[in-house]
Amino acid sequence: MSKNFARLVFGFTLVFFAVFFLWPILQILKGGFIDADGKLTFAYLASLLTDPIYLGGLANSFLLALTTTTFALLIAMPLAFITDRFVFPAKGFLGSLILVPMILPPFVGAIGIKQILGQYGALNAFIIDLGLRPEGWTFDWLGANQFLGIALVNAFSLYPIIYLNAVAALANIDPAMEEAAENLGCVGFRRFFKITLPLIKSGLFAGGTIVFIWAFTDLGVALIFDYSRVTSVQIFYGLKDIGGNPFPYALVAVMLFSSVAFYAIGKGLFGRDSYAMMAKATSSGGPQALPKGRAWLCTALFGTVTFIAVLPHIGVVLVAFSNDWYGSVLPSSFNLGNFEIALGHDLTVPAIANSLKYASISTVIDLVLGVALAYVIVRSKIAGRQILDFLAMMPLAVPGLVLAFGYLAMSQDGKFFSFLNPTRDPTILLIIAYSVRRLPYVVRSAAAGFQQTSETLEEAAQNLGCPPLKATFKVTLPLIMANLIAGGLLAFSFAMLEVSDSLVLAQKQLYYPITKAIYELFQLLGDGKYIASALGVWAMAFLGVTIAGMTILLGKKLGAIFRV
Repeated sequence: MSKNFARLVFGFTLVFFAVFFLWPILQILKGGFIDADGKLTFAYLASLLTDPIYLGGLANSFLLALTTTTFALLIAMPLAFITDRFVFPAKGFLGSLILVPMILPPFVGAIGIKQILGQYGALNAFIIDLGLRPEGWTFDWLGANQFLGIALVNAFSLYPIIYLNAVAALANIDPAMEEAAENLGCVGFRRFFKITLPLIKSGLFAGGTIVFIWAFTDLGVALIFDYSRVTSVQIFYGLKDIGGNPFPYALVAVMLFSSVAFYAIGKGLFGRDSYAMMAKATSSGGPQALPKGRAWLCTALFGTVTFIAVLPHIGVVLVAFSNDWYGSVLPSSFNLGNFEIALGHDLTVPAIANSLKYASISTVIDLVLGVALAYVIVRSKIAGRQILDFLAMMPLAVPGLVLAFGYLAMSQDGKFFSFLNPTRDPTILLIIAYSVRRLPYVVRSAAAGFQQTSETLEEAAQNLGCPPLKATFKVTLPLIMANLIAGGLLAFSFAMLEVSDSLVLAQKQLYYPITKAIYELFQLLGDGKYIASALGVWAMAFLGVTIAGMTILLGKKLGAIFRV
C-alpha cells in the first residue's frame, strides 16, 4: 500500500477530529472555565457543585445510569448464557427477536409505555375489568416512581447491546477450561463466578460502557417522562441562555469529565484482561439438549423478556392506529387516519426528507473515511496508526449531548465557525454530528472485514501489475462488502433516529429531522401524540428492516461494532 496514501489519511483524520471533535469540546471547556477577562476560573464550577439542584441532577443521572446498566446486565446475561449453552424450542425465532427493542428510540417507546402504565392507561383498565379494583380507580404507575420507570424503559431498550457482546464473549470460551474446573469440584454458580465471568468480563464491559454512557446522558426519555431532575434535561433547558450564561458550559463539562472518568475506571477494572484460549476442538463443546421441562422454561424466560421489552412498541403501534385510547385495555376504534395525517402534516413531510438527506450524506462520509481508516489501521505499517483507531472509537465514549452542545457553542455569533450557526441553518452541523457519532460503527465493521481477508490476495493482484489501491478496490472491497453494508446500514439507521443532536441542533421547523418532529408533535395538544406515534411506527419499520439486514450479514459478529 502506498505510504503516501496512509499519511494522507492519517493527516486528514487528525484535522477532521481536531476541528469537529476536539474543538467543540474545547469550546465547552472555555465557556465553563474562562471568565470575561480571558482568565482561568473555577468559580462557575464551584457555584455549580454547591448548587443542590445541579448536584441533585448529577447524582440522579449517575444513579439512573447505574440502575439502567444493572437492569440491562440482569436481563441480558441469563439470556446470553442459555443461548450459548442450551438448545430449547423456538431458539432461532426468539434469538432473531432479541434486537427488536432497538428498532425504536427509547424516547419514542416512552410514549407507548405512558399509554399503558398511565393513570388512565391499559393496565389500570385491565385491573378494573378483572374486578380487582372498583370502576373509576386510578393509579399513576409512572408518577409513583419516574426514576424507576425511566431506568426500566432504557434497560429494556438497550439490553440487546450487552446481550450481543455477552454471546460473542461466551462463544470464544474454550469449554475445556470449564470442564477442567468441574472435574476439580467447581460447579454451578461457583464455576460461573470463578471461571466464566472473569473470561467474559471484557466483553461485558464493552456493552455495559455503551449502555451506561447512553443512560447517563439520555435526554429523550427524561423529557417524555417530564423528569427534569437529571443533568441532560437541565442542559437542554439551559440552551436558551447559552450566549451569556456560563453555567450550561460548566454543566456539560462536568458531564464530559464524568463520562470519561466512568469509562476509564471501568476500562481499568474490567477492560484490560484478556485470556488466551486453546482451540475449541480440544473439547466436545456446543449447546446441550435439555429435558423437556427445562427447555420450555428457557423458552418461557426468553419469551417473557421479549414481550416486556416490546411493550413500548406495542403501545406506540396501538396509539398510532387509534383516535381515542382512554381508560380502556385497548383503543375504542382502529383506523389508518393518523398515518395519512402523519404523511401529509406540515411537520412530518419535511422532517422525513431532512432525515433522509442528513443520514445519507453522513453515511457516505462515514463509509469513505471509515474504510480508509480501517485500511490504514489494519493493512499499513505507518507509525502511530493505533492513534487513528483510538480517535475513531472516541465518539463512543463521549456523550452525544456533549458533542451537540459543543457544536452549538463553537458556532455562536462572533466565533470562527459562526457561519455554521444552527439557528439559521443546522444542515451542515447535523451532517457532521451524525458522521462523527456513527463513524466508529463503520470503522469497526470494515476493520473486521480487512482482518478476516488475507492480504495475500492483494499481493497476488499487485504481482500481476495491479497498483495497490486498485487491488484493494478490485479484490478486497468486494470480499468485505457484507461488512461494509452492515456498518453503513447501522450508521444510516442510527443517524435517521439520532436524538441528542437532533433535539439540540435543529432549532427551526424547516430543518427538523424525524426525531425532533416526533418530540414536537408529542408536545401538541389534541391528536399530537397519535400523529407522533404514527411517525414512530414508520421509524420502527424502517429500523427493523435495517437491523434484520445487518443480522443476516453479520450474525454473531454484530456485537463487535458496539465495542469501545
